[in-house]
Amino acid sequence: MSAATQPATRLHDMLPCITAALSFSVTDILLKVVYADGMDVLTLVSLRGMLVVAFFWSWLRIAPPTAWLPPRERLIALGLGLLFAGTMFGLLMAVSLLPVSIAILAYFIYPLLTGIGGAITGVDRLGWRALLTAAVAFAGLSLMLGTHVEALSWLGIGCAFAAAAARVVSLLATRAYLSGTDARVTTWYAMVPSTILFIGMALIAGAWHPPQTSIGWLAFAGVSIGSTLSTLLIYVSTNRVGPFRTALAMNLEPLVTVLLSVALLGETLTPLQAVGAAVMLTALCLFQFARRR
Repeated sequence: MSAATQPATRLHDMLPCITAALSFSVTDILLKVVYADGMDVLTLVSLRGMLVVAFFWSWLRIAPPTAWLPPRERLIALGLGLLFAGTMFGLLMAVSLLPVSIAILAYFIYPLLTGIGGAITGVDRLGWRALLTAAVAFAGLSLMLGTHVEALSWLGIGCAFAAAAARVVSLLATRAYLSGTDARVTTWYAMVPSTILFIGMALIAGAWHPPQTSIGWLAFAGVSIGSTLSTLLIYVSTNRVGPFRTALAMNLEPLVTVLLSVALLGETLTPLQAVGAAVMLTALCLFQFARRR
């Protein structure tokens, strides 16, 4: 491969995770519109899950994969579905309870946890530079959350952290056990158990609160399309460039989400929160590079 084509190839390899990050950012903003229109978290994830399962069932029938997952990998993918359910429910609850910018920034502790988890499991190594940048990132997060903490929902923060933990395990397991598999098949097996779980929870809770206006339904459609596209592209990216480069590119999501929440939702960050967010995002990027040394 010539030197001239290498940068283009690298950019091509990174396009799935970059697109996923931007798509998730738009989805984050649309969630606030959906909630404001009367839809609750359980109704959202249940209805979205049914639509996504139907979509992938049709897609896989029209264009069957070259190979389905063998029994062991199928069980792992089904297990990832339960982790995906935890990630989605925790994140959506956090967005419903917190300003969207704070919820997404708190959730984005997961790139740090991915690197640390990789080091603990032997998938990766962490030097002193990586540990230092991780400490700086945690300090930035603490500064952001510690400002006017009385105005924040601790349940929302806990949901964001739980969603991050589930995402970490999912990323590491996908890379370790499902590398090279068809991303559509992995997504299909992950969506079925998570959707069944959500529907069961909604039935037990007796909750069904769909959007009340056409604007809400349009926002819900955007959430469904955007989150499904992003989830599929994350599986593609994890197989193509690995979980750590995927996590690095996904740092675009909180940055773009904060900018969109300020511009479109009228949310604000105090000066100290803005400094904390900037420190955290910068340290997240430096952490990914430092751990390569």
